[in-house]
Amino acid sequence: MTATPEHRPRRRKRSRPIFGPGTLILAAFLMIILGVGYCASRLTFSMLPRNETRVTHDMVVSEMRAVAKLVSSEATVRDVVVYENTWYGSTKRSLVVVTGKVLAGIDLDSTDVQIDHKARRIILRIPPAKLMGVEVLDMKTYDESGGLWNPFRPSDRDAIQRQVHSQLVAAGQQLDILRHANDSAILLLRTLLAKDGYTVDVSVKGTPTRPFLD
Repeated sequence: MTATPEHRPRRRKRSRPIFGPGTLILAAFLMIILGVGYCASRLTFSMLPRNETRVTHDMVVSEMRAVAKLVSSEATVRDVVVYENTWYGSTKRSLVVVTGKVLAGIDLDSTDVQIDHKARRIILRIPPAKLMGVEVLDMKTYDESGGLWNPFRPSDRDAIQRQVHSQLVAAGQQLDILRHANDSAILLLRTLLAKDGYTVDVSVKGTPTRPFLD
């Protein structure tokens, strides 16, 4: 009895691998190339100089000149000026109440600059503040009397102006305006130059060095 086609046993087809030997070899070759390229790029990058900011002396001086007019202090002063002049027993007097403005500042051009790149530290030694100018805002004469043979002359007015100026300067010296100008300069320079990882140590010439505060 012959078997009909429906009852003939079917042969199983052999499954072929998705990736042949050639594909695997090619993939391994590509992996080796990629690995070598990655290592070479890492080595080249490590040999390149790093882009680090380096503070120079000229940069510091340029920054200080840009803010030279800011490191100043001013104060309004009121004083009484008494002018007297006697000539052969004849005295002339003048009492003047003056209001003026005194300005204290620092000449940053004479600042000593040192830069420690290893410690990333900027060291500044600034000159002490001094009076930079005096401005008369108001003058009022409350009492003025000339002598019998010693009247007021234009030269007396000039002498009064000189006395006003000198008294305003003396009054400004007695105020804390100079100390305030020093402190303002220290604070401003520390804030201005403390960047790119550098710390700033500022002190005033002729004064004991105070400990640095971050």
